[in-house]
Order: sequence, then C-alpha cells, then structure tokens
Amino acid sequence: MSEPLLIAKGTDELVILPHMANRHGLIAGATGTGKTVSLRVMAERFSAIGVPVFMADVKGDISGMAKAGSENPKITERTQALGIQDFAFQSCPVTFWDLFGQAGHPVRTTISDMGPLLLSRMLNLNDTQEGVLSMAFKIADDNGLLLLDLKDLRSMLQYVGDNASDFKTQYGNVSTASIGAIQRGLLELETQGGAHFFGEPALDLDDLMQTDSSGRGMVNILAADKLITSPKLYATFLLWMLSELFERMPEVGDPEKPKLVFFFDEAHLLFEDAPDVLLSKIEQVVRLIRSKGVGVYFCSQNPLDIPDKVLGQLSHRVQHALRAFTPRDQKAVKAAATTFRTNPDFDVETVITQLAVGEALVSFLDEKGTPGIVQRALIYPPQSQLTPITDEERKAVIAQSLVAGHYEKIVDRDSAFEMLKARAEQQNQAAAQAHEQAQQAAETKQESSGSGRMGFAESFGKSIVRAAGSQIGRSLIRGVMGSIFGGGGSRKRSLW
Repeated sequence: MSEPLLIAKGTDELVILPHMANRHGLIAGATGTGKTVSLRVMAERFSAIGVPVFMADVKGDISGMAKAGSENPKITERTQALGIQDFAFQSCPVTFWDLFGQAGHPVRTTISDMGPLLLSRMLNLNDTQEGVLSMAFKIADDNGLLLLDLKDLRSMLQYVGDNASDFKTQYGNVSTASIGAIQRGLLELETQGGAHFFGEPALDLDDLMQTDSSGRGMVNILAADKLITSPKLYATFLLWMLSELFERMPEVGDPEKPKLVFFFDEAHLLFEDAPDVLLSKIEQVVRLIRSKGVGVYFCSQNPLDIPDKVLGQLSHRVQHALRAFTPRDQKAVKAAATTFRTNPDFDVETVITQLAVGEALVSFLDEKGTPGIVQRALIYPPQSQLTPITDEERKAVIAQSLVAGHYEKIVDRDSAFEMLKARAEQQNQAAAQAHEQAQQAAETKQESSGSGRMGFAESFGKSIVRAAGSQIGRSLIRGVMGSIFGGGGSRKRSLW
C-alpha cells in the first residue's frame, strides 16, 4: 500500500489516499492565489509513488518540474510556517509534448480517431453540417478510405460533394453549402496549426504511462502556452485524450493507486459553448473513467465553470481564494461554500474571500470514501524549481526522453487523399483511352472508305496501260483522252 500523499496542513495534515485518488478532484481559485503551486505539489506527490501524470502548461511556468529547486525566500517562509524539518529539493522525471512539435515531442492523432463528434466541436459546426461530416466519415469507412490527416478529410468532402447524387439514395442529401462551411472550417483550423496535430505516427497512450529507472511516474507536460490561443483545439485535444483513455484502458475498479492522473487546466474551455450531446459525453467519460484507474483533476478559476453533473463527481477539493466583486462572483462563493462538509470552527463562505496566497480550503476523501471536514490550510511547497527551465535545458530533456526521435519522423502512408487521387487518375486515363480508341475507330473507318476509291482508280489506270499495246486499246485511249481534254480529234490522232 502506497503512503498517503501529503498536500497541505491545517489543524491536521491533509493527505490524498492513493487508493482514493481516482475519485477525481477540483483545484479552484482566482488568478494569482496559488492554484498552479497546488497542482505542482499534487503532481510531484503522484510521481513519487510511481503514478504517471499528464498536465498542460498553460502559462509556460511549470517546466521547472524537470529540475530540482533551490533556496528561495518564499519556500523558506512556507517550510517554516509548516514546521517542516527535512524538506529536500528534487526534480521529477519529465517528458515534454507539443502539438506544434516545437517545445516538445510532436503530439498527433488521426482524423478517424478524433471522429466526427469532436471534430464538429472543434469546427463549431451546426447540426446539419455535423450530419454531413458524419456522412463523409461513413462513406469513407464503407469504401475503405483511411482518414488520417486534414488533406484526407478535405479530399473526402470534395469527393462526396462532387458525387452527391450517387450517395443520395443510400446516405441522404448532401448539402453543398454544408460542404463549403466544413471546408472553410478546416482551412481555418489548418491556419491555427491543426495540420500539425492530424497525422501519423499517432500518439500511443502507453507512452504517457511510463516510469523512470527509480520507479517514479513520468510527468508529461504539454506545452500549451501557444495552444491556448486556439481554445477549441486545446479543449478538444484534451477531451480526445480522455476519451481514448476511456476506450482503451481495461476496467480495474479501485486500484491501490491510479494508473494515470490527468490535470485539466483552464477547464472552463472544455464546457464553453459545448452542445448537449458533447456535454453528455464528457459527463459519461468523467463518471466512468474512474473504473479504468484514471483520476481527473480539473483546474478552474470559478467552480461555476464546471457543470453540476461533473462537479458532483469531483471528490477532492482544493479551493483557493475567490473574489466577490460582482453578483456572479458572490454566487460562485456561495456555490463553492455549499460543496464542502461544514466545519463548525469557521464560516466557509466568509473565509473563501479572506484566504492568502498559498492558503486554501481543503477537503479530501477519508478511508471510507467520505469527504473530510473542510479545513483552512497551507499548501506544501513544491520540491522542483519554481521558475521555468531554459530552452537549452528543455532541449536536453527532450533529447534524453524515452521516445526521442520516434514522433519526430512523420509518416504519410496511402490514405483517402492518395487513394482518391489515384482513382481520379485511373478514371481520367480510362476516359482518355476510350476517347483515343473512338478516334482511332473513326480514322480507320475513314481510311477504309478512301482506300476503296483509290484501289478502283489504280486498277483502272493499270488497265489503260495494258490496253495501250493494242490497236483497239489505242483507239480507246484516244477517245478517252479526247473527251478529257476536249481537243480536236484529228490532231490527237496524228500524234499516234
């Protein structure tokens, strides 16, 4: 049994029990209140017991986890306040990832793996357009056309649009306007860097669940400071990862410790403007992925950003300070207060607005799975470096990674684009051959007719030459030649 994970200290030491860590959690609070430090401390603790972690570096400030920390006035102040005597700095084993392949190993998936539902979310399609996109996927599947990258999907959509009448009976009407709208969305996605994300080799999720030689869990950090400028792409990618984990991982119930812990920073982006069908999918994945041994921890500024059905499944709570400047802020404070198990020693709703940086209201599950009484607590300091590492240090970590060189080599095998192109070329060649054969047939017919007339003339000419040897022949020739030239007969006769 793994040791409890010490996260904070209030009246008591507050710990996450590893066998309860897959019950999900929430880290919330206003900007600058200490959410990122809480997230880092949790990630360090999970890594230390051999649990791999995946987290997004939205602000570009958690790459320092790859390097041991050093003396810092803030760290010293925190350790003294907590009464820590044996605090030691330590790095974490880190793998850097990047959808754009610049600040980490490239992360890719295929169009087929993403599927029409998530793509529709990414492209902000309406119901009609989503229906056309789903139809294109179905036609591709039925015809053995692989959809791997953006050019595959664009070629497939063009093919469906050009042959709409052929598909109408079996698949339904194809809206030309919808095809155009989807194509424009794909073009916009491509300009945002989406072309880097779709293709092969696709991310093998097993590569996220590695441990180092010391048995510590790998901390997978996604460089998201650039990605966050395309929020739909960011949210859809992380939702795809959760969905893939849910689909691929076997049922394990409640393991001794999680197989993977997934931190979703800026979680509100996942739920903003999401259609009902997508929200249902998110709720289903979050509810059921626990049984796969995966813990999901949402990080958000406001607990109201999380739908109630999802919020109700987040058992571990770290609530940093909230501000109550507006009616919505006041509503958020009240909502956050009501989610905790009441502590008779203080008023939760009041304390939420008074918490200092690094302080939080904390409640974790106990041995029986019951939420603990909320405590006002200080979060333990991280052992890794607080500031980001340098570009050179990042490159060194990437070069020494277990997957170094694998995802950097792009594979472009024959798929829908190449297959449809080859099919079009074959049709063009067949059409050209048919045209050429038709021309040859026409020319042969014409030549056959002309050669018949020429044969008669030549035969007639040879007969005249043979006839010239006889008196009768000479008379015949004279008569014929005279009729041709129309001259006097006596003169022509004198020539002979």
